Amino acid sequence: MPPGPRDAGAPERGARPVSRAPTEEGRTMPIATVDPTTGRTLRTFDALDEAGVERRLADAARTAAEYRRTTFAQRAALLIRAAELLEAETEDIARTMTTEMGKPLAAARAEAAKCAKAMRWYAARAESLLADEHPDQADVRDAGAATARVVYRPLGVVLAVMPWNFPLWQVVRFAAPALMAGNVGLLKHASNVPQTALYLGELFQRAGFPRGCFQTLLIGSAAVEDVLRDPRVAAATLTGSEPAGRAVASVAGDVVKKTVLELGGSDPYIVMPSADIAKAAATAVTARVQNNGQSCIAAKRFIVHTDVYDEFTERFTAAMADLTVGDPMQESTDVGPLATEAGRKDLEELVDDAVRQGATALCGGRRPPGFDQGWFYEPTVLAGVTPGMRIDQEEAFGPVATLYRVADLDEAVQRANDTPFGLSSNLWTRDEDDIAQVARDVQAGGVFVNGMTASHPALPFGGVKRSGYGRELSGHGIREFCNATTIWQAADQDAP
Repeated sequence: MPPGPRDAGAPERGARPVSRAPTEEGRTMPIATVDPTTGRTLRTFDALDEAGVERRLADAARTAAEYRRTTFAQRAALLIRAAELLEAETEDIARTMTTEMGKPLAAARAEAAKCAKAMRWYAARAESLLADEHPDQADVRDAGAATARVVYRPLGVVLAVMPWNFPLWQVVRFAAPALMAGNVGLLKHASNVPQTALYLGELFQRAGFPRGCFQTLLIGSAAVEDVLRDPRVAAATLTGSEPAGRAVASVAGDVVKKTVLELGGSDPYIVMPSADIAKAAATAVTARVQNNGQSCIAAKRFIVHTDVYDEFTERFTAAMADLTVGDPMQESTDVGPLATEAGRKDLEELVDDAVRQGATALCGGRRPPGFDQGWFYEPTVLAGVTPGMRIDQEEAFGPVATLYRVADLDEAVQRANDTPFGLSSNLWTRDEDDIAQVARDVQAGGVFVNGMTASHPALPFGGVKRSGYGRELSGHGIREFCNATTIWQAADQDAP
């Protein structure tokens, strides 16, 4: 069963004083469960010492050498068992996630269910996704071979550096394909979700995966470089901030190791005159505030044609203002607290900077009255955002939307691309020419038409520009950590 919260200050397995490690921004962060609704530290954890990290690296390398020889059927049976355990324990792990990072409980349950679905999806499809590829026979003969094929072999030990905002899903969407491909995983999770991290390591072990197949490393960010440089680690994947991505990519480049990076996003949400404005506005609310607004693929910049700007703005602002902010354990809550105090401070600074420079908060723009504890922030809509405001170029990681009025689709596309990020995008229209132009010209890893961006096991997920590189999910994702190996066999020269 997943670990549950304990009384404040209760030690974890003989814990010493709380371990601290610098974050990518240079602040220190304890490895601890801190309830974001109250700011109260519920449980602290020791970071692994060097000997503990070494044991896990040795176990991973030893297991990788054997696990890569297992069959797809054997791996699938183990992964389905993990899905069954997760489904049986959904309520407990959902409460753990909500306690650690503040997402509404209903959303936490949905996250757990999505993880189980992804496990089953890869268990059923991995073998076909990694099936041998056979070039055209004419090309094989031209290459001087009797036969040639491409096979997908696992790389080995993959380090996963994962964030707190979807503490289960971000990990499983790496782990499910990686394990089905024959790789083994080492998880360095965010320091504020240690109980979820430990649960994940134990889940795969309880499902029957060999010891060392998937392990959690309770370490601070300062210890990541040594793990990544270790020759037993073949590759790394990171979902997180741009500074963290740059750090991992730099080290991996120095030692020539494969990486996949999924970093920040400031996704555009384009609304054109032919759209269903009522539906576009209603979906916009969910697209912005899901997970308390702390989602890389959340719609953040709402770019609206002038002909429908006023109607969309009125509907959208009213719905944002009507959201219920409160205790994420309550079923009636729409928006809970931000996950960290530092995250709320960063968001406040972005909003305050925009307002000082002339933007207008149509709703929100402050801490909600009556919330003296915790890291709550009101759902906010900012109009009149202009270049030069920080929020115009920086990612707002919280329930804050920015509105832009545009004259036509060309201006909308220009505005959509005026960002260092390129994760995903949204378009609302009934015009096929609009769809064709946005699909061609918007710089993003995805274009979602008349709906909000969402990840699914069948669809590749990732971005361009400073949103990172590589892809997760689908066949593209499972092949990221495989060695595509050419098997060439010469023709028998003595054959008639």
